[in-house]
Amino acid sequence: MSDEAECEFARSSPSDGSGAPAAGTARGHDGGRRPLDRALRETLRTADGVRIEAVYDPYTGPAVTGDDGTAVRGLPQGPCAIVLAHGFSGAAGRPALRRAARVFTQYGAVVTFSFRGHGRSGGHSTVGDREVLDLAAAVSWARSLGHARVATVGFSMGGSVVVRHGALHRPGGAEAAVCERPGGAAAHPRAHEGRTGASDGTAAPAARDPRPLSGASPGTDGRTPAPAGPGTHSDAVVAVSAPARWYYRGTAPMRRVHWAIQHPVGRLVSRYGLRTRIQPHDWDPVPLSPVAAAPALAPTPLLVVHGDQDPYFPLDHPRSLAGAGDPGSTDLWIVPGFGHAENAAGPALLHRIGEWAGARWERAARGPA
Repeated sequence: MSDEAECEFARSSPSDGSGAPAAGTARGHDGGRRPLDRALRETLRTADGVRIEAVYDPYTGPAVTGDDGTAVRGLPQGPCAIVLAHGFSGAAGRPALRRAARVFTQYGAVVTFSFRGHGRSGGHSTVGDREVLDLAAAVSWARSLGHARVATVGFSMGGSVVVRHGALHRPGGAEAAVCERPGGAAAHPRAHEGRTGASDGTAAPAARDPRPLSGASPGTDGRTPAPAGPGTHSDAVVAVSAPARWYYRGTAPMRRVHWAIQHPVGRLVSRYGLRTRIQPHDWDPVPLSPVAAAPALAPTPLLVVHGDQDPYFPLDHPRSLAGAGDPGSTDLWIVPGFGHAENAAGPALLHRIGEWAGARWERAARGPA
């Protein structure tokens, strides 16, 4: 849980002191255009119609020399982007997430966004369930800006979301054939609405266009069928300080989180104290858990990062999460002295994660050995 004061964006000024970029209007990427080299802020719409605030920061890494001898930047002309998913009670403008974004722009363009119920986004938090749709909209936006390869990096609740998103949104539009039975056992009916992985016999709604609302076209109002947008899948997944399973109450911080989520007074405290709006009803159906989703990620690379000083989730969470992944595409880092999520992640750890993502992009660009 974030304990930092919220840093809100001033939509009309280039900077309000929070490090957030000025507002801009994103345009779809046509085949001949390169990824943008300027910061943007947009409002996206998810497949279930929730408005999500999102920020795009271009690559800022070392300059390189082009074929014509002029100095150019590397990745604005390249294909790579990193989408960051914050933890519960975080937001796109919080200082910890902005700090992470500044580090990751040295490895690729960065998209940050606020989950539903957080920051300037609409809706109510479902604490990891429908947030998969928020992440899918952000990934699709990154691809619409010209980025052919996208890595997702999630912290705490966002870590559970990136794992589940990676399983439920597959390359080529394939849907993960996994779901969860009561008790957590994996089963294999079709995924439910691209978010829960649990089938309740209802039909999935028609997909809506996840592109920005600026210059909205038919399909963005949720009433007219939308054209197919860019891919929503990730090419590499990083889960930092993520839970492996739901309903964990084994630590005092997690008992406080459950009180904030499940008790009416707790939800009031969350709304006015943490600026986080939480849905008042329980999950139905219970979403696919991260540990049940992990096997479906392969061959997408998965990195599980966890601190040995994490006060929320003990080390059995990262070990079981990594153990459920494919051994050939899953890495586990237990980081000495590291606490929890984006608030505790220092520059050295963030750089290591950026280097890991860069190495996976290079490997993907080379193709099979």
